[in-house]
Amino acid sequence: MDGAVRSGDTVRRLPGAWTATVQRLLAHLRAQGVPGVPRPLGTDAAGRDVTEYVEGVVPAYPLPGWVWDDAVLVDAARLLRRVHDASVTFDRTGAVWRLPVREPAEVVCHSDAAPYNMVFRDGRLVALIDWDTAAPGPRAWDLAYLAYRLVPLGPAGADSGPVPDGERRRRLDLLCRTYGDVEPADVLPVVVERLRALAAFTHARAGGDAELLGHVDLYLRDAAWVGSHADALAP
Repeated sequence: MDGAVRSGDTVRRLPGAWTATVQRLLAHLRAQGVPGVPRPLGTDAAGRDVTEYVEGVVPAYPLPGWVWDDAVLVDAARLLRRVHDASVTFDRTGAVWRLPVREPAEVVCHSDAAPYNMVFRDGRLVALIDWDTAAPGPRAWDLAYLAYRLVPLGPAGADSGPVPDGERRRRLDLLCRTYGDVEPADVLPVVVERLRALAAFTHARAGGDAELLGHVDLYLRDAAWVGSHADALAP
């Protein structure tokens, strides 16, 4: 939606007031040894944000079956934990964020950790991309959205088709145990809050775009479903 294009070994997108902060965040995460973070390359002559292009597969919809392998869930949880832990020491002085800061601002959240922002090679996660919506917030804020997309949660399984509640419960537990120090019962209420906030954000950007307005309805429907199924999804 921000006009991201590949140019050789780089990805370029329209800049915003947050661009310098995000570039600085990526540099910090890489300096802390976090794998899978694209190298920031500043801006080009046109003022566009520039990062390195990471070779691999970004899953397209409908998502391929291998996205639902436990190994992908585990890789994603481990990478998100690495990102969060490393972000604690990021200097937020003068930082400008695209999204509002969420309290408690424990870490810097990616804010859109989902298969469509992940790069894979041979079925294994190698990078987390599209950082323009990064912003400080609770760890559970990021983990909730990852759970929504990758467990998955929602009446239709958030793009995967029907999934039995028992399998969702198992995968949510695996996600939380892999990330560490969090329980499914802590994450599920945040999923509801996260989806409602996403619906509001999407509605504000939609204008008269019927497809985006459809996404708003989807997020609100899925938020209601997660809220009504919380007892069945927490081990």
